[in-house]
Amino acid sequence: MKCPFCGETDIKVVDSRDSETGEAIRRRRECLACSKRFTTYERVEVPPLYVVKKDGRREEFNRAKLLSGLVVAAKKTRLAPANLEQMVADIENALRSQNLSEVPSREVGAMVMARLREIDEIAYIRFASVYRSFKDAQEMRATIEDVLAHPPGTRPDTARRQRKRRDTEGRELPLDLGK
Repeated sequence: MKCPFCGETDIKVVDSRDSETGEAIRRRRECLACSKRFTTYERVEVPPLYVVKKDGRREEFNRAKLLSGLVVAAKKTRLAPANLEQMVADIENALRSQNLSEVPSREVGAMVMARLREIDEIAYIRFASVYRSFKDAQEMRATIEDVLAHPPGTRPDTARRQRKRRDTEGRELPLDLGK
């Protein structure tokens, strides 16, 4: 490491702590030659993750691109931008945890569609219309009919067991839908 002021390499670390986001280490350094202080950040270098498109092209995974697609799909719905950002982070983490350098775009799309279907049907249909490139109204109608026939949580592949909540006397509590 060189001093940005004089170019000297004889430097000491004065203070070291996590950054505000916790994604880096902030180090306060002092040059032993000119006595000036400066700050450096140390981050983990993540290997690039490439998405293989339908036509065989490869492009680097782009969080902003995925988020913008979700924002368009979720426009004028009840989904908060923070939820969409968390969804993108979860998807990226799931993809990176596979320890692959390339992932097919259809896998990314399937992950997005599965999550959207569970939280907002309208955003799901909007995203599906672009992702699946509906050729006509019949294809879109079939997707809508599938959503209506199998609402979120009723499909066998997404069914989850939930413990029934009971009051202090053991009676089952009514379901609170938050409305």
